[in-house]
Amino acid sequence: MTTAHNTAKKGDIAKTILLPGDPLRAKFIADTYLEDVKQFNAVRNMFGYTGTYKGKEISVMGTGMGMPSMGIYSYELIHFYDVENLIRVGSCGSYQEDVKIHDIILGQGACTNSNFASQYNLPGTYSAIASFNLLEKAKKIADKKGYEVKVGNILSSDIFYNDQPEVWQKWADIGVLGVEMEAYALYANAAKAGVNALTILTVSDSLVSKEEISPEDRQTSFTKMMEIALELA
Repeated sequence: MTTAHNTAKKGDIAKTILLPGDPLRAKFIADTYLEDVKQFNAVRNMFGYTGTYKGKEISVMGTGMGMPSMGIYSYELIHFYDVENLIRVGSCGSYQEDVKIHDIILGQGACTNSNFASQYNLPGTYSAIASFNLLEKAKKIADKKGYEVKVGNILSSDIFYNDQPEVWQKWADIGVLGVEMEAYALYANAAKAGVNALTILTVSDSLVSKEEISPEDRQTSFTKMMEIALELA
């Protein structure tokens, strides 16, 4: 079955998929790490590929920026293509002094300023969390490789250019490690469908130190994060 956003047929996409926001990062992962690669999607230049990593079938596909885009792609992957493990690999901004440029964060939970969960008509605030089996496995893989990771809460924000530029400090004060724009929607879609999701992030800039890395570096240098995610297949 194809969709308005994905030309893959049933069976073209593996049960485990890596989801970078940037489609060029998806291409980098496929070109660098996967064997016997086949491209299954290029609609809206949202590239998707399936191949093998250490003999295991795995897919990778871009999701774009923001929760609406992640919401669409992850929903279709789950409900139309039977994907069971969805692993976001992306960049984030640090909210904490001890979370440095190039550090890796495993998103145990996602806060949000979005109303994404309003669709469920819940009588309260939904806490979007990672699947523990993927989180635990990712931490063990990182430890085995000797890669230090931070595990904790992140913020999925609908706003990039905030009219209140210092509002991030309120999230920092409650222990949030950093900010990105997609994890909450991924976790909510996965939880509703009863499948697994995890977000693995590399810090690309710091709101504390004001350091940042280049767009080119974002596409190609996050190799430790990618290696952890690939081992989850």
